[in-house]
Amino acid sequence: MGILEAKNISLSINGNKILDNLDIDFWEGYVHAIVGPNGVGKTTLGNVIMGLEGYRDFEGDILLNGKSIKKLNVYERAKSGITMAWQEPARFEGLTVEKFIKAGAKDKSIEKVKDALKKVGMAPEVYMGRAVDKSLSGGERKKVELASILAIDPKIVILDEPDSGIDVASLENIFNAIRFLKENGATVILITHSLEVLKQSEHAFLLCCGTVLRRGNVEEIRQYFEDKCIPCDHKNKPEQNGVKL
Repeated sequence: MGILEAKNISLSINGNKILDNLDIDFWEGYVHAIVGPNGVGKTTLGNVIMGLEGYRDFEGDILLNGKSIKKLNVYERAKSGITMAWQEPARFEGLTVEKFIKAGAKDKSIEKVKDALKKVGMAPEVYMGRAVDKSLSGGERKKVELASILAIDPKIVILDEPDSGIDVASLENIFNAIRFLKENGATVILITHSLEVLKQSEHAFLLCCGTVLRRGNVEEIRQYFEDKCIPCDHKNKPEQNGVKL
């Protein structure tokens, strides 16, 4: 039994079936990858696990340590130790980087903030007083969001496309942060279509049309994804109909 399980999840949005009897479980303390092309339901699954508004009306169940959390809202799930970093991080007008990182941290010391920023390759003296708004690039906001997660010391972390908007020079900082989370006992779930991000995982799930097509060895999943999925010309109807997956 995994620390987190999605049991027979089905979800339709605007008449489109996004997740189809999906069954998946994540082992405690491992770095997992959910991989697949755009439009197969990866982000939707993350949103369902997190309990976001608009993703609560699904069939099946979500179990944390064997107990259902289906009825818990996003805040209650966060209190249970689950957190998520989105592909497009939010902006917070007027909120400084320092205050943003402190908000969810148990240890609200300046040292904790500085340490978290350093771990994602951001100089504290440059960024602590900056606002988390449009003055920061998407990549900078993404690293600030990851720094805030490091400061939380979560049990389970879902990272949606963690390399999105990140320049090549900063990518290793993101990978180092993932390794740090694992070393500190977190279960990490990487949602990705990137082969480089996939390589950071220890166990992988390949999604197609809202269900798990394959699971297991990372190298086997990588090879199948590269040889079979990337060249595939299948177009998912939900994506064509304008539904963000």
